[in-house]
Amino acid sequence: MNNKVSSETQGQALAVAKSIKKSGQTKEQTKLIAKGVEKGISEYKKQQKVKSRQRDKLKKQQTKAKIKENITVEVTDELAFEYKSLLPWILLVLSWFGFILYSFI
Repeated sequence: MNNKVSSETQGQALAVAKSIKKSGQTKEQTKLIAKGVEKGISEYKKQQKVKSRQRDKLKKQQTKAKIKENITVEVTDELAFEYKSLLPWILLVLSWFGFILYSFI
């Protein structure tokens, strides 16, 4: 596993370690505290990346679902329009066919 930490994170960790430094604390102890803070910062960043990816995936799925729903609605509307426009013609043809049959009988 790659445990390389950016210099920015190291700088932040060192600044935090120095800000909470107690009197009589050695340089080595401060470095250990800085390493612990550094690890915490890197873990936090990893968690945020994971959360961000999950949010992006969810957003993408929702967008796909909306698009699919819109396409379904459009196709249904188009089919309904076609049947509505054909219905009067079908009824007209059937009525004329009925009149012709009635006149021959």
